[in-house]
Amino acid sequence: MTPQNLLILLSDEHNPKVMGCAGHPDVHTPHLDALAARGTRFTRTYCASPICVPARAAMMTGRPVYETGYWDNVDAWDGRTPGWSHRLRAAGHEVSSIGKLHFRGWQGDDYGFTETLLPMHIHEGRGMTRMLLRNPPLPPGSGAGMLNSAKAGYSDYNRYDEAIVASAKTWLAERGADPARRVAKPWVLMVSMVAPHFPLTVPEPYFSMYASRPLPMPKDYVFGIHGGMHPFVQDYARQSGYNLPFKSEADVRRALAGYFGLVTFLDHQVGELLRTLDEAGLAGTTRVVYLSDHGDNTGARGLWGKSTMYDESAGVPLIVAGQGVPQGQVVSAPASHLDLYATVLDAVGLRSDPATDAQVGGHSVSWFTMPPVADPSRIVLSEYHTVGAKAALFMLTDSRYKYIHYCGLPAQLFDLRQDPEEQDDLLAHGVVGAEAAAVARRFDDALRARMDPDEVDRRAKARQAELVELFGGVEAVKANTGAGGFTPVPIG
Repeated sequence: MTPQNLLILLSDEHNPKVMGCAGHPDVHTPHLDALAARGTRFTRTYCASPICVPARAAMMTGRPVYETGYWDNVDAWDGRTPGWSHRLRAAGHEVSSIGKLHFRGWQGDDYGFTETLLPMHIHEGRGMTRMLLRNPPLPPGSGAGMLNSAKAGYSDYNRYDEAIVASAKTWLAERGADPARRVAKPWVLMVSMVAPHFPLTVPEPYFSMYASRPLPMPKDYVFGIHGGMHPFVQDYARQSGYNLPFKSEADVRRALAGYFGLVTFLDHQVGELLRTLDEAGLAGTTRVVYLSDHGDNTGARGLWGKSTMYDESAGVPLIVAGQGVPQGQVVSAPASHLDLYATVLDAVGLRSDPATDAQVGGHSVSWFTMPPVADPSRIVLSEYHTVGAKAALFMLTDSRYKYIHYCGLPAQLFDLRQDPEEQDDLLAHGVVGAEAAAVARRFDDALRARMDPDEVDRRAKARQAELVELFGGVEAVKANTGAGGFTPVPIG
């Protein structure tokens, strides 16, 4: 790629299927659709972990969770494992952040940015420590907050997102007005918003535009928790309790209206930033990357929130646009959060340095969009080590299959070519076919070539037990509810 500025637009909990350009029949996302039309959209991108803090650490460092040890929403990135921001700053590039980070946030932590505006870190530098308790797990959650929040109005998160975007518009306008900065080394700006993360409260007209419509029910929706779910999914559904308050289809549609409204609200913010980029005269010299930290189950299978390995939760949207990026292209090769590190370096013209980048995984997105075409046999990994999981789970996927390894529980295998909605677990049949068994063995071998999953599980639990003692023991940790389940915003 020719070196250019890079604008990274990061959302929180955006189900990759909930966009017009992804084929969603109901959701209005004109600005993301336009970005995809003038760039490349990736249909098979996966988070490093389907929960905020580990995912964000992996995006910054280019390294998987099992290597860095940022396991959960308590043990957050502290900057000691270097990220692409450190690399850019050391090379003399301006690298700025505006908005949600969800890093540790301790005084003295160095995240590599030359400027950090309106940062949101984990609450009080330790997050919701209750998430450390996995064996025995916490009592079932009530889940009432998810449904009760689905309404028209303004939440603190909506106001925070608008403040983030206002700050970013000012930042871009200032760079556009300064001729000296136009000829300096390319800059990187990461704008990180909270939408569409719950609470499912969104200002008008975004709520009513969906609440007033007969939205279809999510696929395979069930009320409560049923025995047909995979044992892990049952545990997660029971632990979160999100689905328990839903008693009618009207309840489900109200929650969908809140989530869809937040996606359209987010899309509006993206449009504001892209318009400002153009008005500042920077559109021709700035590439844009849009992605999210993880997805959301959005009611599919009776599940809400993240934390599962289904595509709604573990998948993330990824759109790249700008000079040198093919227009209107759709790439189905598997991609990962870990690819962001190499992509950022490539975008600004920094070559990989074996001394500092030797342990970084992933590829620049140019590897996917330009000859040679990405290897269809590539396997990407996601993993999960926290609340709702008595033991670790690991997801591996290539261009066709998805394999989920659960420590101590039956594995799952989906043929995404034949079954893109993941409704037929090929390993759940009474007699597993020879082809499915062979594919499962291949993925299991690939997993064990990377690490010993049981050893990784033990390591994560040992660190979490250590933190439980650090924070006063089991009873003290049980009593910690953070800030009502939501990280407080850093604005008044």
